[in-house]
Amino acid sequence: MTATTTRGRNTRKVLGSLGVIGAAAAVAGMGTFGTFTDSTAPLNASVTSGTLSLDLNAANSTATLPMTATGFVPGDSISRPVDLANTGNLAFAGIQLTSTATTSSLLDTDKTNGLQLAVKSCPVAWTETITNNVATYTCSSGASTGTNLVNSPAVTNATMSNLASFNPNSTDHLLVTLSLPTGADNTFQGKTSALTVSFTGTQQTGTAR
Repeated sequence: MTATTTRGRNTRKVLGSLGVIGAAAAVAGMGTFGTFTDSTAPLNASVTSGTLSLDLNAANSTATLPMTATGFVPGDSISRPVDLANTGNLAFAGIQLTSTATTSSLLDTDKTNGLQLAVKSCPVAWTETITNNVATYTCSSGASTGTNLVNSPAVTNATMSNLASFNPNSTDHLLVTLSLPTGADNTFQGKTSALTVSFTGTQQTGTAR
């Protein structure tokens, strides 16, 4: 009988424990709710960056770049036609011409009697005439000498203006000329200068789209 009493107590304890677990499960079930959700259609955003591209090319088969001249004397000049083209799809805010001396001498350090740089433009390609192996150029549209863009000492930084190549898919027909003024005296004899001339375009200011 003692054993029977003990089993009865154990049974009651087990049932009591199950009752507590069942109550906890019921409470947990009371805290669970369904949730409705919705979302908008996706907003597709696509950004493609533009392209800035500025190219400088010899304008015809007889023009050679770089320009090379030997035996220069006061009053001499050498000209070459080049095409400056905006081959990108963005407009430029500005274009800068920069010429530097990679080999320097009195020819480029004397700003008055040393080498002078001139750049002219023509709405159409420059017309070339060769006489005694010397090329000269005329502009068949408008003034025969073209429109002056730069007149400065050979080493310079010049802001270009009124260029067609500010705009995409547009080209400027330029004539680059180096000359030695008649004021150059004997101190200029036997000198050598090497110059590089480049054109740099800058993008327009970004705006909200």
